[in-house]
Amino acid sequence: MTTRHLHLLALGFFACSPKADIPPHEFDGATAFTYLQRQVGFGYRIPGTRPHEAQAAWMDSLLRQRADTVVVQSWKHVTQKGDTLPLTNLIARFNPGSRDRLLFLAHWDTRPHSDNPKYNGPHTPVPGANDGASGASVLMGMADALKKSPPKGVGVDLLFVDGEDYGDFEKEKDDVLIGSRYYARHLEPGQLPLYAVLFDLVADKDLKLLPEGQSLLAAPEVVELVWNTAREIGHGSSFVYSPGLGPTLIDDHVELQKVGIRAIDVVDFAYPDSVDRLYWHTPADTLDKVSAQSLQVVGDLGMALVRKAEK
Repeated sequence: MTTRHLHLLALGFFACSPKADIPPHEFDGATAFTYLQRQVGFGYRIPGTRPHEAQAAWMDSLLRQRADTVVVQSWKHVTQKGDTLPLTNLIARFNPGSRDRLLFLAHWDTRPHSDNPKYNGPHTPVPGANDGASGASVLMGMADALKKSPPKGVGVDLLFVDGEDYGDFEKEKDDVLIGSRYYARHLEPGQLPLYAVLFDLVADKDLKLLPEGQSLLAAPEVVELVWNTAREIGHGSSFVYSPGLGPTLIDDHVELQKVGIRAIDVVDFAYPDSVDRLYWHTPADTLDKVSAQSLQVVGDLGMALVRKAEK
């Protein structure tokens, strides 16, 4: 067992302490919600479109004003159908000189067509208020907080991945999770973070986060760390630790797990999916379904993990 893994286990042990000494509300959920609104305002952020290009430029500008370093990964991906997609990952780095690092990530692109299995409407693009904008908004809000109070003794990377939601997850497996796969394949030896946390579908007004199945299999100690930390800071009603009741998903964290990163998915996949309330992967994934309070809960958790790693 390496020193880095011992450090991670120590973090997990600390998570079980009765109370964490964590400053309240470093994260500003109201401001994060304005970032979410701005993203939806660009339009459908489908790779190869003007709204997608505009958001990439906006995020790049915003992050350069906050992070110590911004790394841009740009490349072209040719799909199974022969389309060429210009894609961009952005990595906002804080305390880049620290060897011990935490990685937080989210995808920022939106799905080019509605394909919820229960949905019978037109296959128009998905607005992505929750599926796309929510996780990216949490990372931007964390960037604000880390600019005001930089991490000490640990480095933090905020990774905005592209091309997560482009293709068919069953038939076009090379055309989904594209950005996280690219990031994982271009890691240098010795660059693995202590652990990684993916934020996806985290702004639902009725937020309920259950441990995800692939996360429990690959990094159970990170799942326990995250859910225990959420409980300590008063968000146990949103982070419900009930292993086996959550979804098991193919999401960006799986591509990181393949290269040895202890990555987990924080995701509310119960985003309404009844016959009369279909939001996920439909035109109804709009601003009225999401809230600043949910962003506050998840952003508080992200910042608490950073502060806990400083100890």
